[in-house]
Amino acid sequence: MAFHEIKVPENAPITAKALAWVDSRFPLTKLFKEHMSEYYAPKNFNFWYFFGSLAIVVLAIQIITGIFLVMNYKPDAAKAFESVEYIMREVPWGWLIRYMHSTGASMFFVVVYLHMFRGLIYGSYQKPRELIWIFGCAIFLLLMGEAFFGYLLPWGQMSYWGAQVIVNLFSAIPLIGPDLSLWLRGDYVVGDATLNRFFSFHVIAIPLVLIGLVAAHIIALHEVGSNNPDGIDIKDNLDANGKPVDGIPFHPYYSVHDIMGLGVFLIIFAAIVFFAPEMGGYFLEANNFIPADPLQTPPHIAPVWYFTPFYSMLRATTSSFLVPLWVFFAVIAFLFIRNTKDIKMKGLLIAILAALAFGFYLFDAKFWGVVIMGGSVVILFFMPWLDHSPVRSIRYRPSFHKYIYGIFVVSFVILGYLGIQPPSPFYEKLSQVCTIYYLGFFLAMPFWSKLGQFKPVPSRVTFQAH
Repeated sequence: MAFHEIKVPENAPITAKALAWVDSRFPLTKLFKEHMSEYYAPKNFNFWYFFGSLAIVVLAIQIITGIFLVMNYKPDAAKAFESVEYIMREVPWGWLIRYMHSTGASMFFVVVYLHMFRGLIYGSYQKPRELIWIFGCAIFLLLMGEAFFGYLLPWGQMSYWGAQVIVNLFSAIPLIGPDLSLWLRGDYVVGDATLNRFFSFHVIAIPLVLIGLVAAHIIALHEVGSNNPDGIDIKDNLDANGKPVDGIPFHPYYSVHDIMGLGVFLIIFAAIVFFAPEMGGYFLEANNFIPADPLQTPPHIAPVWYFTPFYSMLRATTSSFLVPLWVFFAVIAFLFIRNTKDIKMKGLLIAILAALAFGFYLFDAKFWGVVIMGGSVVILFFMPWLDHSPVRSIRYRPSFHKYIYGIFVVSFVILGYLGIQPPSPFYEKLSQVCTIYYLGFFLAMPFWSKLGQFKPVPSRVTFQAH
């Protein structure tokens, strides 16, 4: 294919000539048009749609501050804690960079949780956006790994013992568990080899994959188009020029629109960084300001707040909870068996239920706690096939759906709170109830999501001010 040089007038500005030179060799203007100025987004976006762009901003903050932290951090068990103290006390503006990074980690999860909740209530995972949702769930899974590996790096008491607990969980996996735990630690105990492994994952491996997944997430989104609060595909209504009648160019309308959300976010972010970087021990625990001591276990070990809902499910899975848990799965399996007409599928479900019964007898509560904790995240990937609702948006679903979603949010928050608290008999029972509801929300979704009287979906988007 012959090279085609883009021509511009001789008296054109130097910027126009430079842009033409670049466009001849790289599709810069084409990409800008496809993904910004000529990408049509629904005109009825509300405040829930701020969080996608905010997630990109926080990712940039984390990468930039991380680069500056690595310049002075020592991934050495004997020097790691001292290097963090050196950054905080001696490096010019080091305290600010460190607090921006630690606050950014928590704010990342705040933004991502709200972004995912918006996808839930507006049905953004339904056809044709299944792949967008899967990429998003993979990003969430990687963020959890990134946060976990980064949590060890300060080499404080909670970092050390938190990593010890989590890595030991992998040993509950049959056959490969002990070897997997040993490989993650790099030693028989959490030590220098573990720190170097976690540092490599946190700084190089996961960020590279994460950036690639974010790019794939955005490309997939722009391929099929954005969802909106009404759950209507704006590409179904085009004008004479082939443009969506209910769409507006992302740039300049939403690129400017998102500045408002960014401004509010940065005010909150700065307030936390400058006035409450520890957030009462939720963002940075007091025990993590004490150097790691392998000989002294903290009285209460708990992960950072964004892991605690899943940690609560792990702690809730006790030996006495296995029977109610099996009964719960039996009820779900019975619903599936009753609603399927395929004899082979019924046989498969019965076999799975029998295998679960045998598994509950064969494996201990620790193993099933790991399964429940991991499954509570993995189940998110199957949302496009679990939701059988004929409409996308919560606006046009039966009223009782809103209560189901509301109780789900309350249960998730309660699990998060209980994961921080010391264990007690009452908290254990409450976390078990919330765990059952969390799992039931997803596993029973094929049944409750299609019940009730659905409202008619309008043919055009409706606009509601913020």
